[in-house]
Amino acid sequence: MSERRKNQQAQALQEAVHALRSRQFARAEQIAASILRTARTDRAALLVRSHALLGQHRASEAIAPLEKAALRGSDPELETLLGAALCESRRAADGIAQLRKTAARRPPFLPAFQELAGRLAKSGQLGEAIAVIEEALTLSPDSVDLQLDLGRLSLQANDRVRARTHLLAAREAAPGRPDILIELAWVQFLDGDYAEAAGTYRHALGLRPEDTQTRANLAMCLAEMGDRDGAQAALRTAVRGRPHLLTRAAYTLAVTSHGRFFFRPSDAARFLQIDGAATAKP
Repeated sequence: MSERRKNQQAQALQEAVHALRSRQFARAEQIAASILRTARTDRAALLVRSHALLGQHRASEAIAPLEKAALRGSDPELETLLGAALCESRRAADGIAQLRKTAARRPPFLPAFQELAGRLAKSGQLGEAIAVIEEALTLSPDSVDLQLDLGRLSLQANDRVRARTHLLAAREAAPGRPDILIELAWVQFLDGDYAEAAGTYRHALGLRPEDTQTRANLAMCLAEMGDRDGAQAALRTAVRGRPHLLTRAAYTLAVTSHGRFFFRPSDAARFLQIDGAATAKP
């Protein structure tokens, strides 16, 4: 392959990756497929195309190329994606078997453990999913992502004590990650530690101020603390310029013990001072 052709292919691959990250799945698939037509074994293009197919709910089309590539040699990333594609194609037993096989390889490939645990949890096998992440943590005890995963799974299993333990450990290791703070705040909220949860949500909002869901959750904490004005101010900030969030905001006001209930959406819109509230339908 000429140097010019290599540069063109590399540029095309960069465009495909950008499209994939932007969730432009059809565009990413198109570019990756064009690369594969002239470079059939290009690993990166195959990965992009497979992810794009999964993003378009066409996982079954990704299976055969991934199986063929997996036969060429040990590649845990390709194998993990193959397991996910099988699961998404209603071949969950085959997909989980593939993921178990990949997770058993050494050195460990942590995404295989995470994908396996996620699939097991989705099928209701929470205990087994937790065991998978626990095993992964013994192999990589410094992994913040695994601590976060174990915290989330423990919360799904309604073991809030354990969830809090792992989420606190994750926060200590990575205090600047909003995803960890948001999960921890939710555990604190469920435990009734509203002031603590509010502080954690504020920290998360300081890192990601445009996160409207987190701001709505902060409002719930403030309302439960009896701070109606603070809760309402948080909700007004969340819905400002986003009238489509009115239902979420009204729900937040209604479900808290110190909240408000509105019979008509127009009343909620006026109360929250949403633009155009005067013309809102009753």
